[in-house]
Amino acid sequence: MQKLLNLFDFRQVVDYKTEILSGLTVALALVPEAVAFALIAGLSPITGLYAAFVMGLVTSVLGGRPGMISGATGAVAVVIVALAQSHGVEYIFATVILAGIMQMAAGFLKLGKLMRLVPHPAIFGFVNGLAIVIFMSQLVQFQNADGSWMTGQNMLIFCGLVGLSMLIIWGLPKITKVVPAALAAILTVWGIVVAFGIETSSVGDMAGPAGISGGFPPFHIPNVPFTLETLKLIFPYAAVVAGVGLIESLLTLNIIDEITETRGQGNREAVAQGLANTLSGFFSGMGGCAMIGQSLINISSGARARLSGIVASLLLLSFIMFGSSLIEMVPMAALTGLMIMVAIGTFEWASFSTINKMPKSDILVMVLVTLVTVFLHNLALAVIVGVIISALVFAWDNAKRIRARKRIDEHGAKHYEIYGPLFFGSVQIFTDKFDVLGDPDHVVIDFAESRIVDMSAIEALNRLTERYEKAGKHIEVTNLSQDSHLLLVDAEKIIDVNVVEVVEPRAAVV
Repeated sequence: MQKLLNLFDFRQVVDYKTEILSGLTVALALVPEAVAFALIAGLSPITGLYAAFVMGLVTSVLGGRPGMISGATGAVAVVIVALAQSHGVEYIFATVILAGIMQMAAGFLKLGKLMRLVPHPAIFGFVNGLAIVIFMSQLVQFQNADGSWMTGQNMLIFCGLVGLSMLIIWGLPKITKVVPAALAAILTVWGIVVAFGIETSSVGDMAGPAGISGGFPPFHIPNVPFTLETLKLIFPYAAVVAGVGLIESLLTLNIIDEITETRGQGNREAVAQGLANTLSGFFSGMGGCAMIGQSLINISSGARARLSGIVASLLLLSFIMFGSSLIEMVPMAALTGLMIMVAIGTFEWASFSTINKMPKSDILVMVLVTLVTVFLHNLALAVIVGVIISALVFAWDNAKRIRARKRIDEHGAKHYEIYGPLFFGSVQIFTDKFDVLGDPDHVVIDFAESRIVDMSAIEALNRLTERYEKAGKHIEVTNLSQDSHLLLVDAEKIIDVNVVEVVEPRAAVV
């Protein structure tokens, strides 16, 4: 029973008013996003709305980060659009189900800990790039149906309503926090539009003739051939969807952790995301992942528990089933102002102050991740690029740090005292430190301040000792750490490690 209570966080103190009002705000913001991403993927609006409902509900109940919102996302939409165009929506459902299974497997295998490898500059770049993408995605609202920019009175009215929405979101919290500022902005702008009969674009205009009306998400097994050919077709898409979804979700989790000064559970979130995607595929949804914009709306509105996400999902379903005609009247100007404020709040303005104070490599990673996010709209690729560059820079810096202090003892033996890690990046510098032909007959390599890290290091040491042996000289390796000694012992099982003498390794420091 206690485990069940812990699973659903029932013992958490909940501010019901804040959670419910925040959930309403998020639900209103979810509608245009879900519709837009469905259209990007070449699917009907209702497919995106069903995904937002299923993803949001499952991850709110079972996820590893209370307060985080999941739904249909652009990151997933851009991955599946080609498959949707070539094979249709049924293959999308099958792809999402397979991606969900992969994500659950990642969670059960506890691969969420790999997010520790993402360096902070990459997270800064990811957040900044995402903020720019959120802002740029709102610019389409300032355009007419034919793609031309609004002009004259229409532009003035729309900008005025957007500006009013932003002003309320910025200023209301300074006066009172009784009502979430985002919700107050939506309702105020909506009321002004209705009261004065202002003609401006609405959610209904965005959804098009199909609208957002529908019933409860229908359950059905994807109508695709259950053959190896189908698996070969959907597997690459599913793998990318799974990877993109996990990276974006776990990064969003880390960002919310920092804001709330609490800690979520990455592996639990991965399992919840996987289950949500699997159910989304079975219930006519396009799948998705965590949404940083809506998550920040929820957190900034004061929500900290699971209730807000559950309320948002259930209200979204009620909009679809019963209130579509009402929700279609919501002015896009109010939601545009809300998302612009989210973009402003998402951007890490403090990153500008690091430009002259942090290592150039970190600045490069931050800028590059930002650019990849903005121009390729591929968040997973951006983060992977950041991790790879950071790893290469780290390897290069450590490769240059290996040193060798040389001395001759009273018995005429030459000692090489190695400093710094010996790994693939430093083996050449390590080898160049030795004068095989000029050294005396007895040579000692002291690893008290160094470690043998990988197979390249073992092979470099092996080749070095071979050279000394051919020159008729005796060599011994001393003060190996226990893990370095174990690497040499294990390597002897597959290669001939030509270390003439290894003195007993030093004990590990506790």
